[in-house]
Amino acid sequence: MPKVKIATEWLAGCAGCHMSLLDLDEELVKVLEAVEITSSPITDLKHPPEVTVGIIEGAVANTANVAVLKEMREKCQILLALGDCACFGGIVTMRNLVPKEEALRTGYVDTPSTVDGAVPSDPELAQLLDRVQAPNEVVKVDAYLPGCPPSAAAIGWAIQELLAGRIPAPVGEHLRYD
Repeated sequence: MPKVKIATEWLAGCAGCHMSLLDLDEELVKVLEAVEITSSPITDLKHPPEVTVGIIEGAVANTANVAVLKEMREKCQILLALGDCACFGGIVTMRNLVPKEEALRTGYVDTPSTVDGAVPSDPELAQLLDRVQAPNEVVKVDAYLPGCPPSAAAIGWAIQELLAGRIPAPVGEHLRYD
């Protein structure tokens, strides 16, 4: 039987959800018998192939995040949002309390930096959005697993649900409120 292809992507956030995914330990080994992880932060594959399940973590804070998220939506049959940041923007949206120009000035001009006190203007660099957004503000997300981060057990459960052909609808023990 062919393996289900899964791609994971990390947007703006802390990477805690990917750490929880790795915390599956032995369960991850069992999952890997049924899936092929085609791209993830570990593989450093910049453009994921078409897959059955895309797992995203993080909020959308810059133009690169927008491009990655749109590509994930295009290439994934099912898109699962992991963690509070990917469900509703989470802690990353705290940046929305400060105007973009002020955040850039504080980060590059008013503090010691390696860019000689100037905001980088290289067109190759991702540009900050005026406000951080939850992924569902940019593309359709099929399923959500909140938590900061969601537990390894909840992630394992969600993956098993997807492998069984069901869209996970977490309740009770699968939810984590931090």
